[in-house]
Amino acid sequence: MSPTTAKNPDASRRSERSRKAILKASMELVGEVGYPKLTIEAIAARAGVGKQTIYRWWPSKAAVLLDAFTDVVHDQDYESGIPDTGDIEADLKTVLRATADEFSDAAFEAPYRALAVAAAADPALADQFVTRLSEPGLKVYVERLRAGQEAGQIDPDVDLDLAVELLLGPFQQRWLNRTGPLTHEFCDRLVELVLRALAPR
Repeated sequence: MSPTTAKNPDASRRSERSRKAILKASMELVGEVGYPKLTIEAIAARAGVGKQTIYRWWPSKAAVLLDAFTDVVHDQDYESGIPDTGDIEADLKTVLRATADEFSDAAFEAPYRALAVAAAADPALADQFVTRLSEPGLKVYVERLRAGQEAGQIDPDVDLDLAVELLLGPFQQRWLNRTGPLTHEFCDRLVELVLRALAPR
C-alpha cells in the first residue's frame, strides 16, 4: 500500500460502508423496538456513525427506512418477474404463497408495516412508497396477467391494472388490518376466485 493510499482512503468506499451500516441498523432496530420508538440517534449508535451523517443523507427516519427496505426488495430482483410455466393459476399461486411467507416473516413485516403506517400520514412519503415499492411489485403481476391474456387464459377486455388490484387488494387488506392469517390455502382460494372472474367470456 502506498503512503498516498494510506493517508487518503477512498471516501466513496467509506461512505458506502456507512450507508449500508445505517440501512442495516434501521431494519434491525425497527424489528426490535417498533417504528414509534425508532430514532435517528439509535440508528446512528447501532451503525457506529454520528447522527449528522444520517441527516446529511436523509431527512427523517422514515426516509432511512424506505431506502433500507427498497434495497432489500431490489435485492430480490423484480426484474425476473413472475415465472411463466404456461399455467397461470399455478404461477400465481406459487408467487402469492411465497409473498404470504415473506409477509409473515417478522424481519420483513416490521419495516414494511412501519412504512405503510407512516406513509398513510405523510403524503410525500406515500408518493415515494408507491413509486419505489408498490408500483414495481404491481408491474410484475400485470406483465404475467398480460401473458395470460395473450395465451387466451384471461378475457381480452379485462383492465389488467384493475385485475391486479382485485387479486392483491384482499391480500393486503388481510395483512394490514390483521383480519386473518396469510395461509397458503387463503392464497390458493384467492387466485382461483380472481381467475374465475377474469376468465374469457
